[in-house]
Amino acid sequence: MTSARYPSRTRRTAIVPAILATIALLAGVALIDGDGFTVIRYVVSILALIVAVFAWQARQWWWLVGLVPIAVLWNPIFPIDLGMPELWLGLQYVAALVFIAAGILVKVTEKSDK
Repeated sequence: MTSARYPSRTRRTAIVPAILATIALLAGVALIDGDGFTVIRYVVSILALIVAVFAWQARQWWWLVGLVPIAVLWNPIFPIDLGMPELWLGLQYVAALVFIAAGILVKVTEKSDK
């Protein structure tokens, strides 16, 4: 009995949490000076860790260079106060770009057993 070769299948597992994080970051632009920004920090920090796990599973460790600092900066438990709302505004957009790029480029390849 010979074993047949089955094609590999590629899945973009990080795309949904990356889109959700991008939406939260863009919504958070209006809330930077308000109390609602704490909710944005929770959402972004958790989703950064989720996308980092998917990047780790895909063996694309270089994404951790962008995702781990996002998880740390947006951490609401031990908040880091940068002092300047303009800096947070710029970081919101940079983090959104990191999430979009990671969501599109992080791919997990799995072999099909069918």
